[in-house]
Amino acid sequence: MTNNKNKRKATIDDGMNPEMVKGADFDGYLGIPLIRKPNKIIIPSDIIPFTKRIRVNDSHAAIGFYEMDTEFAEVLISPEDYIDEFCRQPFVTPESIKPLLSPDCSLYRDAPLAVQITNVYRNRTIGYYYQSRGAYVIPQIRWGNALTYTTQVLPERLAFLGVEKHSIYAIGTYGCFKTRDDKYHFEAGLAAMMETLEPEVILVYGSMNEKVFAPYLKSAKFVQYPDWITRMHGGDQ
Repeated sequence: MTNNKNKRKATIDDGMNPEMVKGADFDGYLGIPLIRKPNKIIIPSDIIPFTKRIRVNDSHAAIGFYEMDTEFAEVLISPEDYIDEFCRQPFVTPESIKPLLSPDCSLYRDAPLAVQITNVYRNRTIGYYYQSRGAYVIPQIRWGNALTYTTQVLPERLAFLGVEKHSIYAIGTYGCFKTRDDKYHFEAGLAAMMETLEPEVILVYGSMNEKVFAPYLKSAKFVQYPDWITRMHGGDQ
């Protein structure tokens, strides 16, 4: 008999795995699965990349996916394999489960809009899937080109669909300020996020550019975490 995992070679098989969004509510014109706002906001002690999670023994640290998509491909392809690790079991106390960020699927600005839509959908689908099974999921918000954070083409701001307002979110800044164009899109996307979601808490994985974030520091609580590469070079771990 052929193993189902071996048969499934792509994440788009069977219509993007519709069984994963069973019972979900869908947001907006595009029907993006909704990650619900948690009953209580919990701020993680740290954010640890998925592939480095066994190196840090801290149950209050969140698992994040700030890596190349290939590094967490198995989570996208076979998310059921990680239920026991990511999701709260009946006999496990909440304190022993790490918070989980939804996958940071790449939104390259030069990618076709269809690809960017697909990766927002995958982010929210996986997040909903684990949330519906007991995980404490913090939505990872990522935007690409202006088409994802404006209504220039789509009737809604794609990057902010599938999450509820006035909640806790995570964003990554690593590599977002390399060029003037990078900085422009990050600033514009952050402004759109603040306007659209009206966040209570934003977890920032990577550096916080003082000029970029200064206008919003009174509007939400920002919690900054060093990215793994900077941490390694600085000898913090």
